[in-house]
Amino acid sequence: MKLQIPQNISEITPYPPGKPIEELEREYGISGSIKLASNENPFGPSPAAVEAMHRALENLHRYPDGSCYYLNRAVADHLGVAPEQLVFGNGSNEIIEFLVKAFVKEGDEVITSHPSFLMYQKFVQIRGGRNHVVDLKDMHHDLDAIGSLVSPKTRLIFIDNPNNPTGTLLPWDRLKSFLSKLPDHLIVVLDEAYIDFVDEDQRQDTLSLVDEHEGRCGVVLLRTFSKAYGLAGLRIGFGIMAPPVTDCLHKVRQPFNVNLIAQQGALAALGDGDFYQKTLHKTAAGKRYLIEVVEQLGCTPFPSQTNFFLIDVHTDATTLYETMLRKGVIIRSMKAYGYDSFIRINVGTDEENNRFLAALEEALKECGHG
Repeated sequence: MKLQIPQNISEITPYPPGKPIEELEREYGISGSIKLASNENPFGPSPAAVEAMHRALENLHRYPDGSCYYLNRAVADHLGVAPEQLVFGNGSNEIIEFLVKAFVKEGDEVITSHPSFLMYQKFVQIRGGRNHVVDLKDMHHDLDAIGSLVSPKTRLIFIDNPNNPTGTLLPWDRLKSFLSKLPDHLIVVLDEAYIDFVDEDQRQDTLSLVDEHEGRCGVVLLRTFSKAYGLAGLRIGFGIMAPPVTDCLHKVRQPFNVNLIAQQGALAALGDGDFYQKTLHKTAAGKRYLIEVVEQLGCTPFPSQTNFFLIDVHTDATTLYETMLRKGVIIRSMKAYGYDSFIRINVGTDEENNRFLAALEEALKECGHG
């Protein structure tokens, strides 16, 4: 077989998925490991969501609602937006794909930051677009540098806010000033996957940016049920945007792209406000506790507006990762992102947090820290 593979496709490095916990345990001869490496919600989904999904199993012989009708209206009511402003996807990353498909053609330009979500750049490369990548400055998006790269060929700018992996949130006044200076031929995509975890005194009215676009760029917000709602395994997210943008995305969206179980689970999860609030409270308390003890161990945790945070362990991050892994604690080394002595962890349950801290103390000693 002689495949004729376009250069833009052959040069893509596939997204690196992590190994299943079971496989890691087999390789390292461990058991009962915990995973704090993927920014997952350890408290799981609402019991109401689980019950709704069980009921939905009886209808698996039917196609799902292609318009997400009931979920669309529930989310619209919850956020105070019009149903026509919402597009749902197989994870919010599918909304990213829709945006690139709809607005980027070969030779068009897209601006992203590094480090951030790798799929922004991959979708652009698949379309034959040109990626401009701007390094973070002091662990924040460098808005001045991003603005300087805008050209008549720029179609999209992706900004994850809060950023992954740093957990930083852009100051509201700087964000609004940045948007006000951009031309109206492009769209700024604010990826708000972790927006639910932002401290109350830091919350921003980003929804207002979707409507206030006269004379400047359009804004699309991305949200997900994967994080605060604990439904990562269902893959369901959505975008909030002006109706003309919505219309374009529906033109490139496949029918039935959001499965039946995901729609029912998300609808029930959205309706269980008490469970949602408890999740946010436990996450915030767990993060405060972890940061306090990490500092006592001689490491440097960094402030975060998410359910995860970076830690400068003042030793080689990959060596520490391997040492922790042998203790059954899976974390993320940031060495591949250019942060040689940094790890990233998400908040776990109380039991998981304590186990991580105990393993970290042992691992630091074994790595010669201090």
